[in-house]
Amino acid sequence: MRRRFDDGGWSPYLAGALVGLLAIASACATTQWLGKTKYLGASTTFVRAAGVIEQTTAPERVATNAYFTKTKVKIDWQFMLVLGIFIGSLVSSVSDKSYKFEGVPPIWEEYLGPSVTKRAIGAFLGGIVAMMGARMASGCPSGHGLSGMMQLSVSAFVALAMFFGFGMLVAAVVYGRRT
Repeated sequence: MRRRFDDGGWSPYLAGALVGLLAIASACATTQWLGKTKYLGASTTFVRAAGVIEQTTAPERVATNAYFTKTKVKIDWQFMLVLGIFIGSLVSSVSDKSYKFEGVPPIWEEYLGPSVTKRAIGAFLGGIVAMMGARMASGCPSGHGLSGMMQLSVSAFVALAMFFGFGMLVAAVVYGRRT
């Protein structure tokens, strides 16, 4: 059974178009302000946030960490973008009355059961795998897709095809096929 986008929330087409405009505005604004183009992305922000937190508890470790000596630990425009994504999504879901707190989403519960602990462990492990992949690839799939597609990069088309293909494969394995 196909899910439809008629739940009163935002149209995925409008949201996609707005994200595309944001990506273009981001590239134009950073080129003008910083003198070099910085494309839309978020994965580096999470690593930098970990560095900011660690710097308050163990500054000597941050100072000797090879990654942090190359990539400065700072709160920058990308950090504020990620914060804005969280706040903006919260505001939009509250304003259209679609916000609800769920320990276990309905589709997860239907296929894998109602255990909040199992869901938390799955989300945590999935986050670790996603972040490791993003760091190994020097960027996250969504950032590569948005920025690469905006530049009509062949590697972005190939990467996005792979992301979607493997995403569908994993979803089929985890959730099975509906008859």
